[in-house]
Amino acid sequence: MTSTEPALQRALDRERAHHEHCRTVLAAMVRGAHEHVVTGEDVSASGADAEVLGYRLRSRAREMSELPEGPLFFGRLDFADPEREGEGKEAGRALYIGRLRITEHPAAPPLVVDWRAPVSRAFYQATAGDPRGVAVRRRFGWAPGSRGDSTDLTGMEDEHLGRGESRDSGIVAREIERPRVGPMRDIAATIQPDQDDLVRAGLGDTVCVQGAPGTGKTAVGLHRAAYLLYTHPQRIRRGGLLILGPNPTFLSYIAEVLPALGETGVRQSTLAEEIARHPVTRTDDARAAALKHDARIAEVLRRALYARVDPDAAGDLAVPDGSYRWRVPAGALARVVADVRDEQPPYTVGRERVRARIVRHVQEQAERRAGPRSNAWLRRVERCRAVGAALDAVWPRVRPEEVLAPLLTDEDVLARAAEGVLDADEQKALLWTGRAPRSWKSARWSAADLVLLDEVAGLLEHPEGYGHIVVDEAQDLSPMECRAIARRCAFGSLTVLGDLAQGTTPWAARSWRTVLAHLGRPDAAVTPLTTGFRVPQEVVGLTNRLLARLGVDVPPARSLRGDGELTLRDTEPGAVPEAVVDAVRHALAGQGSVGVVAADPDVPRLRAALAGAGIPAAGPEALDARVTVVPASVVKGLEYDHVVAVEPAAIAAAEGPGGRGLHRLYVVLTRAVTRLTVIHTRPLPF
Repeated sequence: MTSTEPALQRALDRERAHHEHCRTVLAAMVRGAHEHVVTGEDVSASGADAEVLGYRLRSRAREMSELPEGPLFFGRLDFADPEREGEGKEAGRALYIGRLRITEHPAAPPLVVDWRAPVSRAFYQATAGDPRGVAVRRRFGWAPGSRGDSTDLTGMEDEHLGRGESRDSGIVAREIERPRVGPMRDIAATIQPDQDDLVRAGLGDTVCVQGAPGTGKTAVGLHRAAYLLYTHPQRIRRGGLLILGPNPTFLSYIAEVLPALGETGVRQSTLAEEIARHPVTRTDDARAAALKHDARIAEVLRRALYARVDPDAAGDLAVPDGSYRWRVPAGALARVVADVRDEQPPYTVGRERVRARIVRHVQEQAERRAGPRSNAWLRRVERCRAVGAALDAVWPRVRPEEVLAPLLTDEDVLARAAEGVLDADEQKALLWTGRAPRSWKSARWSAADLVLLDEVAGLLEHPEGYGHIVVDEAQDLSPMECRAIARRCAFGSLTVLGDLAQGTTPWAARSWRTVLAHLGRPDAAVTPLTTGFRVPQEVVGLTNRLLARLGVDVPPARSLRGDGELTLRDTEPGAVPEAVVDAVRHALAGQGSVGVVAADPDVPRLRAALAGAGIPAAGPEALDARVTVVPASVVKGLEYDHVVAVEPAAIAAAEGPGGRGLHRLYVVLTRAVTRLTVIHTRPLPF
């Protein structure tokens, strides 16, 4: 907010000078980080200590070098005078709030405080009724796309909270409504109080956010990840932090948020990438895929695996020891196997536990006869061929593929494992069609098969886990996919993000309690976000009418944006491409990105029409393109200033009979940030 008043102009000049000083200090901090790498190599310490120190210094230097350009602060807090207010050590001070801490010396007061620091919370939570010791909250306005030049500081707003003054921020409104071109931006400057509560939830808390379109649930999840990395750096980095998105396009869209907040090196992936043991070369029909994602299949897989354990398979065991043989009777061996199986350890752990107890049985006999045995003797017995043969008989070594391939090719094997769990028709639907592979090595696997392989691998041994996992679009996860995530976070916590109204997979959840139960967090709190900052009122009004038909218990959304535009165009069947071209030309007269969204089969025809009209249109992977043509199946999580939704009835019908077509349409219509044009020839589903 620029002003020509001399007093305000002088204040703006002082803030620009402070920002320029911060830039100089930050550059010195970056140089200092690299100098520490050089000097750290000469420290006197053990080789291991020097390596650890060097790694930490190099990591810090790399992180400092990778910080993206941009304004160094977006807010300021002036705390009340201590003589009048007595608000503690911050009283009477001014603190600048930014995306990272900037200081001239580690022991000196910071020039900029990290937005995640406890003292910064007042910037987001203070109100006229509860000022939290803040006399004045100042917000800074920066030129769009600023790379951090101090001259880009164009305005500021003050709220005198100490006087009971409250006002809506024009700077925040303009930032939220700024045209969407390129990857997703961070919201550190615009976090709302209810979002801030979720961002700052404790490390041990699993948080589930039911977020209506445009409420910032994805941004909340990413900012919570950044907050946890800042607040618990050692615990999170030791355990690891994983961001799970629905597809690679979505991950590309959010990829720059965490680096902008000063956090690099966080793994961002899809569940398909996490569990991929083989390439996907087979496609399941809808019935088979649904069954493979059903929670009941977990019991079938467990039975198929443990059917290989046979306590009576080995008979008497004779363990040679020089000229003597120690004997383990078949009955004793069977009891060992049965006891271990009752303990229900991971399969591989159980196998080694059986081996250890066989050796212990032999050791006890030997020590009764000749006294204590050495460690070398114990290792020799463990590696004994007779012990290995007996172990392979009663508790054989196995791969996940060796369990699953026979289950999906041999109806007798499947029938034994699925008895009482799946009926005969369901078992038949599960079996692979066509010629059975000679072995698992020549098998062709579907995407759902990989989920099953991961389940079996988890039964064999626990996978390496993460300290925290952020799961976006979680409403689309199947029970078996939830189990795969739960295995990777057995001792950590989760941030679960989604919208039941946007569930588009055949197994999409209708209740968060169901999802959380399969994730192993049945008691986690579910927090709704219903106030939208992105989708305008006109579009929300339209989609709330559709929401009533989706059969999910989701509260209607509301929007704080009144600047939207909604256009419904009834078109002749043969004139749809021309209508799309006309709508895109009209959209290009305004600012921001344009997304043309249609049923997947219609996308090539529309791209050709736009190209023929001289309008270059990219695919969804081109995040910086002005015009994008997007299949409805991949638009989830993306957003465009102007959306042209083509033939809603076709988008809904593309999911097939009994599918989630109306949910898919709900997703499409809520991608619009400012304007929505609906082109249709058939009756509108809403």
